[in-house]
Amino acid sequence: MAITFDVSERWGSKGGYREFLLIAFPLILSTGSWSVQHFVDRMFLSWYSSEAIAAAMPAGALNFTIISLFLGTCSYVNIFVAQYYGAGRFDRIGPSLWQGIYLSILGSIILISFAPFSEVIFRVVGHDTLVQEYEVEYFRILCLGGGFIIASSALSGFFSGRGKSWPVMWVNVFATLLNIILDYILIFGKWGMPELGMKGAALATVSSGLFSFIVFLFLISSERYNNKYHTLKGWRFDKILFSNLLRFGFPAGVQFLLDMVGFTIFILLVGRLGTTSLAATSIAFNISTLTFMPMIGAGIAASVLVGQYLGRNMPDLAQKSVYSGFHLTFAYMAGFSIAYVIVPDIFITPFSAHADSVRFAEIYEIAVILLRFVAIYSIFDTMNIVFVSAIKGAGDTRFVMIMLVFISSFLLVIPTYLIIVVFNMGIMLCWVIFSIYVSALGFVFYLRFLGGKWKSMSVIEKGIKII
Repeated sequence: MAITFDVSERWGSKGGYREFLLIAFPLILSTGSWSVQHFVDRMFLSWYSSEAIAAAMPAGALNFTIISLFLGTCSYVNIFVAQYYGAGRFDRIGPSLWQGIYLSILGSIILISFAPFSEVIFRVVGHDTLVQEYEVEYFRILCLGGGFIIASSALSGFFSGRGKSWPVMWVNVFATLLNIILDYILIFGKWGMPELGMKGAALATVSSGLFSFIVFLFLISSERYNNKYHTLKGWRFDKILFSNLLRFGFPAGVQFLLDMVGFTIFILLVGRLGTTSLAATSIAFNISTLTFMPMIGAGIAASVLVGQYLGRNMPDLAQKSVYSGFHLTFAYMAGFSIAYVIVPDIFITPFSAHADSVRFAEIYEIAVILLRFVAIYSIFDTMNIVFVSAIKGAGDTRFVMIMLVFISSFLLVIPTYLIIVVFNMGIMLCWVIFSIYVSALGFVFYLRFLGGKWKSMSVIEKGIKII
């Protein structure tokens, strides 16, 4: 895959490892903090009860599925900022942010509208009674406060799109610390607070999102940013810019939505196999976030560099930067995959620390096997993360959306439904299907990247003099 063996040349040159890491490293720490947040959240819930950890994944996944349409669209502000920054059109950066904020308000309203239907939704799913009660409680609160997460994703694009990603890291790190502290206090009722269980976990997540939103809003309001990038001056609704955000960002949001829909349906169907299978699946997926979520930061860095170099009309350097990101991401993923197979206890033990030892024994046996599947598909997920981010950074979002429709439907949802509902087969075959699905995504988007059509794309106006 165009691997360069001259490491010293690849390190210091334009589009090389150093340039990639300067943007990616803070973003990796930033998205890595999300994985720590989810890991600790689920770990605390596994200590609380088996039903709580079983409920957290489907309820959280369903909530995030709804959010994902708007999160994916608003996050595309990042690409507009990158391309405007690369083209020297700084005055268009602030207005781009505000169109994302307006879209996040719409997303928040739609998200809140799902809250009253929580009981109906999970009654239809048909999980065990106590698991169902926890799911309703968790889902309802996340819906009521999820708008802050959407708005934060738009605002963070101001920093990451310009390649200045350290503020994003620090905001997310402190938000994660706040979430972890509130998780401990509210789930178990510490420091004089009542024991809220699932409700406490949801309140901690919402509070963390609110914190991020307030801090990002404060940061972009500085006078120097306003003077140069119009972060406050550009508050007006811009019909053309908003339309362009929808044109390119909405397919990215739909892609994110479809990805989450397939994942959520998979989780909900696995839940029909019983609490033990669902809990083991939840643990395996949450452990996999230790690998996957940090590399989302690498994917963002790839899309930013593609956007900036295409804004400067330098597609060859855009391509080089993507391969630099792929080399580094592959090495990271391969290391974790080996660890999942050789030392699975390191990852699973935290979930069992304060759990019921008898009930957790069966969950543990299944989770160890599922981690082997995670190890296999994580290697191929490297291609998915980096190359899909690259072509999305150029504006090739419609292709990504269309492929997700077909691959998710025919390689994940339909096969999983047949295995569980029609043929009544077990969890291992479900995970074979999931591994094939992730691997297929990686190859499809890599081939699209090789095709090179993305090099001639742009999401901003052409013919602008570059500063």
